[in-house]
Amino acid sequence: MKTRVKEFRSAANLTQQQLANLVHVSSRTIISIETGQYSPSLLLAYRMAQVFGVTVEDLCCLKENKEMEDKQYENL
Repeated sequence: MKTRVKEFRSAANLTQQQLANLVHVSSRTIISIETGQYSPSLLLAYRMAQVFGVTVEDLCCLKENKEMEDKQYENL
């Protein structure tokens, strides 16, 4: 899943460890989310969105991700 976590984290001048501490996860979790290897749970996405003052939809690029998934289903 594509997210804008790294973009928002950088704009907020937070390290991966600082963000991890704020949302109660390990820095490895933040790294995995930023590299697209892990999709955050709804609750974690909500916590991060609150830190950045954005919506979960914006943080997790929900519209873009839905469109990409819809295209995959069209090809079946």
